[in-house]
Amino acid sequence: MTATPDLLPRPVSHPDLAQRQRWPARLWGVLAVLSLVLFLDGLDVSMVGVALPSIGTELHLATSSLQWIVSGYVLGYGGLLLLGGRTADLLGRRRVFLVALAVFAVASLLGGLVDSGPLLIATRFIKGVSAAFTAPTGLSIITTTFAEGRMRNKALSIYTVFGASGYSSGLIFGGLMTGIGWRWTFLMPVPIALIALAAGLVLIPRGMPASTGGHDVLGALTSTGAMLLLVYDLVSAPSRGWTSPVTLALFAAVIVLLTAFVYAERRVAHPLVRLGILRKGTLVRANLAIVALFGSYTAFQFIVTLYLQDVLGWAPLKMALALLPTGLLVALSAPFAGTMIDRFGTPRFIAGGLAAMSVGYVLFLRIDTHPVYAVAILPTAILLGVGFALGFPSINVQATAGVGDDEQGLAAGLVQTAGQVGAALVLAVTTAIIAGDGRPARTATGVLDQYRPGLVFVAFVAAGGLLMAMAPFVFRRSVARHARTVPAAAVEEEAEAA
Repeated sequence: MTATPDLLPRPVSHPDLAQRQRWPARLWGVLAVLSLVLFLDGLDVSMVGVALPSIGTELHLATSSLQWIVSGYVLGYGGLLLLGGRTADLLGRRRVFLVALAVFAVASLLGGLVDSGPLLIATRFIKGVSAAFTAPTGLSIITTTFAEGRMRNKALSIYTVFGASGYSSGLIFGGLMTGIGWRWTFLMPVPIALIALAAGLVLIPRGMPASTGGHDVLGALTSTGAMLLLVYDLVSAPSRGWTSPVTLALFAAVIVLLTAFVYAERRVAHPLVRLGILRKGTLVRANLAIVALFGSYTAFQFIVTLYLQDVLGWAPLKMALALLPTGLLVALSAPFAGTMIDRFGTPRFIAGGLAAMSVGYVLFLRIDTHPVYAVAILPTAILLGVGFALGFPSINVQATAGVGDDEQGLAAGLVQTAGQVGAALVLAVTTAIIAGDGRPARTATGVLDQYRPGLVFVAFVAAGGLLMAMAPFVFRRSVARHARTVPAAAVEEEAEAA
């Protein structure tokens, strides 16, 4: 492990005692900086959605252009995450993290000042690119600073709960800032990012890059090109049509680039992605779980924003207060998440989180044009808060467990790429579903009827993730039954093969 000696507590002889040592103030400071930046990344993904109607009115943007204010961020974030994680491994995590954070602050400031739609979309793309470097880099700093086990689980649970709080509270902060003026949804992160940058310069230790391997230029070009094209095609396909020649041609180009990427990774001396890492079942299951969790939540957030503002006519501030329980539950879970993960393990928490979210989505199907908040909306807000609090930290802990220090950035980049690409895919399909035949509904009831199939799809995505998360438990029971009739050695061989 390439831990930094001046940050970690002094080692003691007994491993259990080592895991229980108190962290020095500087170590808490590093964790606070990294957690704050991840919170900003998550917040920026979801906060701007509330401000879209106001932005469209002031800048005279059509709906198709407004979509790209959200999609531009996802395009930069999801397209460059793999490259961001590996760049941190090669060039040094501190340097990459701080430079990307500075870019994030500048792009946020510009986004709050511009008066042009295309320029606003450009700043969103740049912010997404910077987040693609800060997110995996921050996670890899934690996983190479804290020893695997209780210490790392505690740090990761705190860190990822901050990220989950950003995603889940984006609607709340978005509603509050839009009530003042939509530009504040872009300007609010600026002072926070500058404070984090100043603290990071002081607290994050200097160190050599974790990996001394060479650069995989072909792998970087093909993987980045494939991810950018895939995310772009997913978010633009609903407007063009899923079977249009352009959509199909772009999908074909993605396949060609991915094929070239795999070919390159199997032959270069220092690959961008060591393909053998994908043999880790825990990492693969974590990637699938975050697709279901983050994809379903992003699509649900899109629908609930339209429902509360367009169908019910709620003001942004009222909507923010209505969804406050989700963010509060995620934030309040931070002190307990690490201990609970240690006790019950990540698979149970991931399954429990997806189960809570699945039930929440199903309950939301009862909505109508005159809902009773405590009956129709509050239960879903609570269940989504519980689901995010259980699932998001556990997925990140599981994704990086057992991975070497020189590949922590890669593992972090993989799971976050899966989340962003999954969100783009689920949101694109959901948008296509609720668009229907393209004819706008004339009544509130008609609009709600268009939204319901999208809600059903969101619930289906979460339920599918739950079934995949339960697979290890089903397999263990099958092995246990099989062990009664098959020699132990054969059972062990089957378990290893699975």
